[in-house]
Amino acid sequence: MDIPFTYIAVDGPIGVGKSTLVRRLAPMLRARAVYEEPRDNPFLPRFYADPKRWAFQTQLAFTVSRYRQLLGLAQGDLFTERTISDFSFYKDRIFAALTLTEDELSLYNMVQPVLAQRVVEPDCVVLLHAEVDVLMERIGGRGVPYEAQITRDYLERLAEGYRQFFFAFDEKPLLIVRTDEVDYTAPDAPLGELVERLARKGSGTEYFIPSDR
Repeated sequence: MDIPFTYIAVDGPIGVGKSTLVRRLAPMLRARAVYEEPRDNPFLPRFYADPKRWAFQTQLAFTVSRYRQLLGLAQGDLFTERTISDFSFYKDRIFAALTLTEDELSLYNMVQPVLAQRVVEPDCVVLLHAEVDVLMERIGGRGVPYEAQITRDYLERLAEGYRQFFFAFDEKPLLIVRTDEVDYTAPDAPLGELVERLARKGSGTEYFIPSDR
């Protein structure tokens, strides 16, 4: 099936199923898969234990890591038709606004836009959405030790941050996908409807509630 995009970025809150969806979609779309590397961030476990102390270091490490990954995309890949990633560079703005102090955010906002000018931007964003109860359950089910410290309050504020950021988003075509009933973290979750919707996707923002078939 022909998909009219060369770089699709899948985004959304922690636990919503981004990486699993990308892993399954990549061969279907004949795409190179690019994954963010949270376990390579040495500050992340410390952030969940003491957010105020470690927020700036954690955020800066993530931003630099994503910047390096997206710079690599500029070189292209002759053996695939497209690229799909489980993150976008937009998410750095969401997390920074959520976790940094006013002074830290002011400093961060001096750095992030400079990097953003050089990275490859997606030509379509797929935003996965799920209720906080669902996110909590999925995070608990994957058993990452430091994620056990993620609080419901933090997830609620993160989900609200995503909602506010993408509510007025008009930089790229945006497909918002509800994943409460269809869990893309499950290896047998159906993908046919989603692929068909991507093939028909035009400009602007669209909402998609997949069935469980």
